[in-house]
Amino acid sequence: MAFIDALFGNLLSMDPMSLGKMLVMWAIGGILIYLAIKKEMEPSLLLPMGFGTILVNLPMSGAITQVYPTGEEEGALSVLFDAGIANELFPLLLFIGIGAMIDFGPLLSNPKLLLFGGAAQFGIFVTLTLACVVNMIFPGMFSLQDAASIGIIGAADGPTAIFVSNYYGSQYQGAIIVAAYSYMALVPMIQPPVIRMVTTKKERLIRMPYEPKNVTKTVRILFPIVVTAIAGLVAPRSVALVGFLMFGNLLRECGVLNSLSETAQNALANLITIMLGITVATKMQADQFLTAGTLMVIALGLFAFVFDTVGGVMFAKFLNLFAKEGKKINPMIGACGISAFPMSSRVVHKMGLQEDPQNFLLMHAAGVNVGGQIASVIAGGLILNLIAR
Repeated sequence: MAFIDALFGNLLSMDPMSLGKMLVMWAIGGILIYLAIKKEMEPSLLLPMGFGTILVNLPMSGAITQVYPTGEEEGALSVLFDAGIANELFPLLLFIGIGAMIDFGPLLSNPKLLLFGGAAQFGIFVTLTLACVVNMIFPGMFSLQDAASIGIIGAADGPTAIFVSNYYGSQYQGAIIVAAYSYMALVPMIQPPVIRMVTTKKERLIRMPYEPKNVTKTVRILFPIVVTAIAGLVAPRSVALVGFLMFGNLLRECGVLNSLSETAQNALANLITIMLGITVATKMQADQFLTAGTLMVIALGLFAFVFDTVGGVMFAKFLNLFAKEGKKINPMIGACGISAFPMSSRVVHKMGLQEDPQNFLLMHAAGVNVGGQIASVIAGGLILNLIAR
C-alpha cells in the first residue's frame, strides 16, 4: 500500500474536479499532437505545445515551479518562460528567422499591394470593440488589455499575438496563443468559404497578368531600413517587432551574410519555434485555461480571423469601383492581407486555378501576403501605443 501511495499519491489525493480538468487538458494536448502529426497543421509549433500541455498538467509537475514543504523548486519550463517569453525575447528572435525567409520582391514590384495588408487588419479593431461589448454584458470577463490581445489573433501572426498578450499580461495568453496558431493552421479550411461568401463568380474569374519589374539590390537593401524608420516614427512601440523582422530580411538581401541568413531561416527559427511551443504551455495549466473566458476567446479569435479576411477582400472590391476594365483586381488576393505567410497566398492561388486553370494569382497574392506580415506587426505596435498596460 505504501508503494502505491508513493507512486500515485498525488493522483489519489486529487479531488474529482481537479482530476477531470487534468484529463481534459491531456485530451487537448493530445488533439494538438494529433493535428500536428496526422494533419500536418503547424507541426513545428503544435507538437511541442501539445506535449508541453501534458507536461504542465501532471500532478505537481516538476516541469513548472512548485512549492514543496522543503521550499520552492523552479521548473525548467517556468525558467524558460521567464527568460524567453516574459521579456518577449523568443517572439522577437523568431521574427529574425521569419524576416530572413521573406522575399519582398513581389511587393516591391507593386507597392500598392501593401494597402491590402493594412485593410486586412480591420478585424483586429472590430474584435477589440466586440470584446469590450462582451465585457459590458459579462462584467469582469475581459479587461481592455485582454480585448486588445484577443483582437491581435485576427492578424494570423503568432509571434505578434504572443508579444502583445505577454506585454499586457493577459490572463488568457494560453488561449490566445492556441487560437492564433490553430487558425493559422486552418487557413485552407477557413478562408475559401469566407472568400466565396463575399465574392461573385465573375470577380473570382478576374485575371491579373503578372508583369515583373526589376527590383534593384539597392532598393531591396533600403526597404527594410526605411520601413523600420517609418514604423518607428508612426508607432514607436512597434520598433522591436518591425525592427527584428526587417533585420532578418536585411540579412537575406545584403548579399554578404548568406551563412547568417541561412542560419536565421533554419537553425535559429527551428530552435526558437521548439522553445516557444513547449514554453507557452506554462500558460495552459487547467485552472487558467478551462474557463468560460477561454471559450469566448476562441470564438472571438475566429471572428477576428474571418473579418480580417473580409476586410482585405472588400477593400479590393472597393478599389475595383474606380478601376478601368482590364485593370481590375481579383478581390481574392485581398484575403492574403492576413499574416499567414505563405499559406494564405497558396490558398488563393489554388482557388484562382479552380475557377480558371489559366489564372495565375500566386505572385500577386504573395505580394499582398508579405505586405500583411508588415501590416500585422505595425498594427500590433499601434495597439501597444493606443492602449496602456
